[in-house]
Amino acid sequence: MRIKVNNVNEPNWKEMNVKSNLPDSLKKLDEIAQNLWWVWDSPAKNMFRTIDADAWKEAHSNPIQLLNILSYEKLLSLGHDKEFVQKLDAIYDDFKSYMNVPYNKEKPSVAYFSMEYGLTEVLKIYSGGLGVLAGDYLKEASDCAVDMTAIGFLYRYGYFTQTLSMDGQQVPVYEAQNFNSLPIKQVKNADDTPLIIEVPYPGRFVYAYLWKVSVGRISLYLLDTDNDMNSEFDRPITHQLYGGDWENRLKQEILLGIGGILALKKLGIEKQVYHCNEGHAALINVQRLLDYVTDKGLSFNQALEVVRASSLYTVHTPVPAGHDSFTEDLFGKYMGEYPAKLSLSWDEFIGIGREDPTDKGQKFSMSVFACNTSQEVNGVSWLHGKVSQEMFSPIWKGYFPQELHVNYVTNGVHLPTWTASEWKAVYEKYFTKKFYDDQSNMKIWQKVYEIPDQEIWDTRMFMKNKLLNFIKVQFQENWMKNQGDPSRIVSVLESFNPNALIIGFGRRFATYKRAHLLFTDLERLARIVNNPEKPVQFLFTGKAHPADGGGQGLIKRIVEISRMPQFLGKIIFLENYDMRLAKRLISGVDIWLNTPTRPLEASGTSGEKAQMNGVLNFSVLDGWWLEGYVKGAGWAITEKRTYENQDHQDQLDAATIYSMLENQIIPLYYDKNESGCSEGWIKYIKNSIAQITPRYTTKRMIDDYIEKFYNKLAKRSVMLKENNFSKTKEIVSWKEKMAANWDNIEIVDVKIPESLIHNPQVGEDYNLNVVLDVKDENEKGVGVELVVTKFDANNKVMLSDVEELNLVKAEGSKLYFALDYQLDRAGSFKYAFRMFPKNEDLPHRQDFCFVRWF
Repeated sequence: MRIKVNNVNEPNWKEMNVKSNLPDSLKKLDEIAQNLWWVWDSPAKNMFRTIDADAWKEAHSNPIQLLNILSYEKLLSLGHDKEFVQKLDAIYDDFKSYMNVPYNKEKPSVAYFSMEYGLTEVLKIYSGGLGVLAGDYLKEASDCAVDMTAIGFLYRYGYFTQTLSMDGQQVPVYEAQNFNSLPIKQVKNADDTPLIIEVPYPGRFVYAYLWKVSVGRISLYLLDTDNDMNSEFDRPITHQLYGGDWENRLKQEILLGIGGILALKKLGIEKQVYHCNEGHAALINVQRLLDYVTDKGLSFNQALEVVRASSLYTVHTPVPAGHDSFTEDLFGKYMGEYPAKLSLSWDEFIGIGREDPTDKGQKFSMSVFACNTSQEVNGVSWLHGKVSQEMFSPIWKGYFPQELHVNYVTNGVHLPTWTASEWKAVYEKYFTKKFYDDQSNMKIWQKVYEIPDQEIWDTRMFMKNKLLNFIKVQFQENWMKNQGDPSRIVSVLESFNPNALIIGFGRRFATYKRAHLLFTDLERLARIVNNPEKPVQFLFTGKAHPADGGGQGLIKRIVEISRMPQFLGKIIFLENYDMRLAKRLISGVDIWLNTPTRPLEASGTSGEKAQMNGVLNFSVLDGWWLEGYVKGAGWAITEKRTYENQDHQDQLDAATIYSMLENQIIPLYYDKNESGCSEGWIKYIKNSIAQITPRYTTKRMIDDYIEKFYNKLAKRSVMLKENNFSKTKEIVSWKEKMAANWDNIEIVDVKIPESLIHNPQVGEDYNLNVVLDVKDENEKGVGVELVVTKFDANNKVMLSDVEELNLVKAEGSKLYFALDYQLDRAGSFKYAFRMFPKNEDLPHRQDFCFVRWF
């Protein structure tokens, strides 16, 4: 018999997670590493980096992974390094001083819900601007000692890593996160078993682990369904951010909303305000309603009154098509059991998520549901607030968009995170370190004008060199893989010129962002970038959603253009746009370019980050830049449309960009003095930092949220809950009575002077009278107002004037109203009377949107 020469079975691998064993003198390192405070504290981050630069790079700037990589001998040696231990002790003292500041009890407590959080590139639970905004907001809440708890998902694969094929096609790669090497901790019971959140789904429960991320003083709890208790159908709920089909999206939003509230309940956490960041988390209010009905014994209407009073919905999307909505069949499959629990019919329940509750053809919209179950709603810039009023106006028929309660808070960015350490040092030198506590103070920032021009220029040049060196190191290997020709790579690397004007464009590659605009006239662009005396380079980066063929096509086209001989090394696409690359770009380029189709940029924040680092904005007047633009502190591309045809408008806007580059921006940059710096350019930088930066920080942003929304919500919520919900019951009783009687109210008489009807004159006073019979002599809660409209230049009906009539007399069930009205403008107008319910306990008219025109 022949002897086998190969007899090997497969190994049965068992997972073993070995934690680093830190010497006593280094125990503080682990405590700091476990809290994301190090992300925005430059000394702490630099401390980890200087332990071992190569290991820090290998760990991808993750201190948890760094400590796992270091050998025991290295750790022992570090523990005996007196200078390092002394530095560690000083940073730890700063950390503990920061953490020991108690929450500010004068500010309402907040529960915050978001589908994504961009806190650090280490934790891949974000895709782009929405997540980074949410991450910045948590950091600012921590800095401001706001009692906030946040809920999100711990994604196994997160959003995709972007690579490019040889022909420039985007290739998404999903890389599993190793939870054991992340700055997170699994939440456990007292007996050290994992805490499990049981979330009801049709015919089953989905079981979620809970992980805690410490964001300074703020706790972020992340739900995770990737465990053996769940079926293969449910485990992937938290696999990918924005992945899967619409059914998976609904399952995710049930987990975030209903599961998020159940998680807070299990943790024993209750807050005064519940803030829904985008419509993904709208179903928090389903569970909250259910809790008030089952636990507190309230009726549905009473529960809705209480839930609304403590709910804020922030919308980030400027078009209806961007809001998640679900067919009745799909929504019913997962949410069909809830109406009975709330004592509602199915039509009543699903109607809460429809603009017209009676239209069964409409899908269930998360945004509409959020609007109908939240007292307050806001957009994320002044313009987006106006756009949101128009977008949501079908929900509150009877009122014009500008009358709606929908407000706005313009997004900001977390200054300590996004300001490069080099610029922080400059600011601290001239402002003092305490300025972080008063970032919105314009007077502090005026000291920028005292900084020597040469110091500004030298800092900018240092940051440019830092960016270019980063690109050379980080991208050379990838370019070798996907560009094929080594000589081409060498040409690109040799073309890097820190003395050139460098223009950056980094954002999600959606078609409305118009990344293609610059390439409308390639001949003209070639002349701009190839001027030997005034060279210009463009750096592009960004991801397109895997399902967005148009966005992916834009990326491919830019890559193709970048490989043309006339653009080689002058136009460069940097793959895998993440927070790490973003930090380098927004601090290293000279110009930050933004070219969206107005008004589709709800806010945008990358430009806000850039100008904190002495980078100037060149952008369409849309989103935040419409408010932020200051002449002499950046450049604006007009928001006005000349052509209805978008292609023609794109060509005009592209010509405007070329012209402004050729005639304003490039000449200013290269108008240099004997020292090699442009005094005119530095003046722009100083104006940008002094006049724009303090207005677009998350410090100003969170102050706005507190002043505009949190305070009023917390105050009204307390009022409604007092004395066993007595005020709630009183308001609901009045609403129910008013609703039942509304159609019975009789308009007895309307008296309008003949002269107003037939020959109205400017400056004349007219006495108007209305008599109503409300059929209840005890009811005075009805108002009447005169509404005047006109046509604008586009023949659209616009609100011109609203004047409420005075209640002058009540006789039995009849109410007598009168108004002395003066015409103050000539023109063509229309008028009508509007009747509405009136109660001083209502937060605004749309809270009880009954309207009758006559």
